[in-house]
Amino acid sequence: MSRHLLRRVGGAVLVLFGVSALTYGFVFLTPGDPAVAALSQQLGHQPSAAAVEQFRATHGLNRPLPVRYADWLSEVARGDFGTSYQSGRPVRSMLVQRLPNTVELAVASTVVAVAVAVPAGVTSAVRAGGYVDDLTRVASLVGVSMPNFWLGYLLIIGGALQLGLFPVSGAGDISHLVLPAVTLGSGMAGVIARLVRTSILDTLGTEYVRTARSKGLHERVVVYKHAFRNALVPVVTVIGLQFGYVLNGAVVVEAVFQRPGLGTLLVDAVFARDYPVVQGVTLLVGVAFVSVNLLVDLTYRYLDPRIDIGGTRP
Repeated sequence: MSRHLLRRVGGAVLVLFGVSALTYGFVFLTPGDPAVAALSQQLGHQPSAAAVEQFRATHGLNRPLPVRYADWLSEVARGDFGTSYQSGRPVRSMLVQRLPNTVELAVASTVVAVAVAVPAGVTSAVRAGGYVDDLTRVASLVGVSMPNFWLGYLLIIGGALQLGLFPVSGAGDISHLVLPAVTLGSGMAGVIARLVRTSILDTLGTEYVRTARSKGLHERVVVYKHAFRNALVPVVTVIGLQFGYVLNGAVVVEAVFQRPGLGTLLVDAVFARDYPVVQGVTLLVGVAFVSVNLLVDLTYRYLDPRIDIGGTRP
């Protein structure tokens, strides 16, 4: 187990190294001068050539790209993500300030998706072929197909502007979280519901489930005690992967609802060419994505003890 864990952690570190290198390279290849963008924002007018050169020298922008990347990587290893070109604040403090709002949104979206999708998927599988099954599959397809930004604007018009039930934008109490969480969780719910249905149907056709039924057990016991836990293995995998995509989707949803999280911080930084902030947010989201997948990998053994540390069944 420990060897498998070390191998997975080593792989995760390599993935994060690749993400950081690609992000760093692509960011500096984008058109536009970060020195001009930052000074224009600070001064309110076009900066002089001398001011631009001074800014570049101060932030090391006149050094070769590999040298800058090596220095940045060394600073990140010590917990220093650099300083924002725009605000002059440490990037680490900006990440710490925005991270709770994004984590709150991602967790709430996942809770909404699982709470809706798992019962719907189980019911759909148990009543396969009936109208409840048809309704669940159509709703799942709609949830998967609907773009987040479009659903977000619909909920703003209906739930906030017309009915006045929830705030239009911002972050604060739980009322600010309802509409963004439903928006972000709808697509995830559709994916999970379809997978739960398929997984339960496959499990209900196995030999040990037929044996349980032949013993005269109640159908509810057969489904929830014998079939449900084994059907969870692929579902947990998808939930873990979807949680990573939820973090990415938060960029769009936070922009729609003007929620102050990592998503809006990233969008503002990209438009302002604030490269240290872009690199910090990207690396942090990458760490979260890799960590969730590692946790999912380790959860397999709890759900199904027959899975060995290499991830194969005997």
